[in-house]
Amino acid sequence: MLSTPSQWPTKVRELHNHHFDSTVWNGFAFRDDDIVIATYAKSGTTWTQQIVAQLLFDGAEDLPVADMSPWLDLRVPPAEAKLQALEAQQHRRFIKTHLPVDALVYSPRAKYIYVARDGRDVVWSMYNHHANANALWYQLLNDTPGRVGPPIEPPPASIRQYFLDWMDRDGHPFWPFWENIRSWWEIRDLPNLMLLHFDELKRDLPGAMRRIAGFLGVDIDEARFPAQVEHCTFDWMKANATKSTPLGGAIWDGGADVFINKGTNGRWRDVLTAGDNQRYEAAARDRLGLECAAWLASGQRRLPRN
Repeated sequence: MLSTPSQWPTKVRELHNHHFDSTVWNGFAFRDDDIVIATYAKSGTTWTQQIVAQLLFDGAEDLPVADMSPWLDLRVPPAEAKLQALEAQQHRRFIKTHLPVDALVYSPRAKYIYVARDGRDVVWSMYNHHANANALWYQLLNDTPGRVGPPIEPPPASIRQYFLDWMDRDGHPFWPFWENIRSWWEIRDLPNLMLLHFDELKRDLPGAMRRIAGFLGVDIDEARFPAQVEHCTFDWMKANATKSTPLGGAIWDGGADVFINKGTNGRWRDVLTAGDNQRYEAAARDRLGLECAAWLASGQRRLPRN
């Protein structure tokens, strides 16, 4: 167990909507080696889950990562089923969340990896996810008992309008963006939290994987490492997408290939206007502060303060 800072984050609220039921964390029994992979969404979550799985399981090819690493705060399947499945796991557990810090139980016993991505790239990836969702996706989210708030509806035809709605209503139709980023950034100095950026994974995947392994205390087997890196490349994950995609891709038209889509950034550049980009960048500075906004845009962080 890690030494205790003067104050660990505490849960102060519950978050509910068509996707979330944050109360599941209240009944989760942590183990000393648990790993929690946190993001806003569409920021490299599945990629990081794949990396952690490869590091923990020595580069095995046939890992059902989506089953091994559940999204704990998703409303479906029921909380009891997920908690029982996690309790039964004998391997080192790695769990996914999309909650801000103050809506989950933050444990000194676990290690946390928070992955961020420029919000414009998030929206472009999210639009693909949403626009290709099929009737089963809407049924699971809207009709499963326990939903709080309005149902999620199909997106508009225009991706620019989707982005503008997301900006105007802070994360609509999913959940607030700025508070999610800010909440994790504010605890960045905790000893059991690692900040990771999507661009870092793209720039230097082997280097990022070594940094993750060091943070988790996982030894690198140099003989196996090239295979582990290969299994975390976009092309390999795309070719084996059913293993890392929820329900094997059954909730999207086009299947798992839709979920593991392009893995690229900057697709918004030819769609958003200069004014759209200025508005987004001003909001990032205002809601996050200059240092966090710069990190969110590029993945580059200033040197730690003395």
